[in-house]
Amino acid sequence: MRVDHLRTQALIVASAAVGLIGWSGNVLSLPVAAFFPAVWSLSRTRWHAAVVSAAYFLAASRGLPQGVANFYSSGIWPGLLLWLIASAGFVIVHAALWTDHADWRKPLRYLIACVVMAIPPFGITGWAHPITAAGVLFPAWGWLGLVMLAAGLALMTTRRWPAAAIAMTGIWLWSAAEWTEASLPASWQGVDLEMGSSLGRDTSLKRQDALIGIVRRQAPGSVVLPESALGFWTPTLARLWQTALAGTKTTVIAGAALIDADGYDNVLVSISAAGSAILYRERMPVPGSMWQPWNSLFGEGGGARAHFFANPAVEVAGSKIAPLICYEQLIVWPVLQSMLHDPGVIVAVGNGWWTVGTSIVDIQRASARAWARLFHKPVIFSFNT
Repeated sequence: MRVDHLRTQALIVASAAVGLIGWSGNVLSLPVAAFFPAVWSLSRTRWHAAVVSAAYFLAASRGLPQGVANFYSSGIWPGLLLWLIASAGFVIVHAALWTDHADWRKPLRYLIACVVMAIPPFGITGWAHPITAAGVLFPAWGWLGLVMLAAGLALMTTRRWPAAAIAMTGIWLWSAAEWTEASLPASWQGVDLEMGSSLGRDTSLKRQDALIGIVRRQAPGSVVLPESALGFWTPTLARLWQTALAGTKTTVIAGAALIDADGYDNVLVSISAAGSAILYRERMPVPGSMWQPWNSLFGEGGGARAHFFANPAVEVAGSKIAPLICYEQLIVWPVLQSMLHDPGVIVAVGNGWWTVGTSIVDIQRASARAWARLFHKPVIFSFNT
């Protein structure tokens, strides 16, 4: 009995370590997450599988409590509560699909769990998905690389998991030694800002002039500014920027909020001397702080709308791009849906001022880099911290 107790404790510690190291924010550490299926499969009971799953997810998403406290300028308790609620989907899925049968049913059930956690509704909180490591292990393999890693994850749930782990480790070391990324297009530039919580909230003309000055200092081409950079998108703001870009060959892609009576869209806009347009509407805003679907049950509005499967790839300045705004970089289906359209560039933007003291932005960047490497696409980053 004591041996079983110690075994369970060891699995919990191992699962937490896998989540902690795999999702450290270093892209090369992502393959550590591929060891989670082995730990999950070694659980003796469904309850143990639930605890092991919780340990992995909570360790991987450990920055959430502090991030929530920063965002709302509150104590740690609301963040801890949201942290536990967010883990519920992952735990429920992996506990429900766990089986003590050591035959083909265990890998099949794990693959089902992978799919369920990659798409809505459970995929809405499908962070820390081990499949993200495909870009590190199988660079430029595209969809075949995704299939190869899925097969490897399934093997990790069988009695042959030690051999699968050794093979994956070998591939990992080889890939790390040969690490390369697709070259950035010469005409694209991502601008990182350090404007803290004022970005998007300071709507003064002085702030817009400062952003315009930053853009003017870049080389002509497509310049990307972070999520929420422009604040509220209005016709007046559009004219201001269009006038500022008159006589240039610069196209600005920037984050903004488009507000109406029922709520708002978190968007990317494109602006050039020739005109402006709404380029992209975010498919999955941050649940809770932005996307609040329960408001409609009480006849209220005000939250961000989720355009789940809309505009996966858009055209701008003669290029097809796959936009990913902030939270979309942490989950699976937005990037895979975009890759179905074979974009030329991934544009990853965020406003991460609230993540100070956490590794959330580093994890977002690592995730986007892994997906870009899997499909051999250049990725343009633009974050505010």
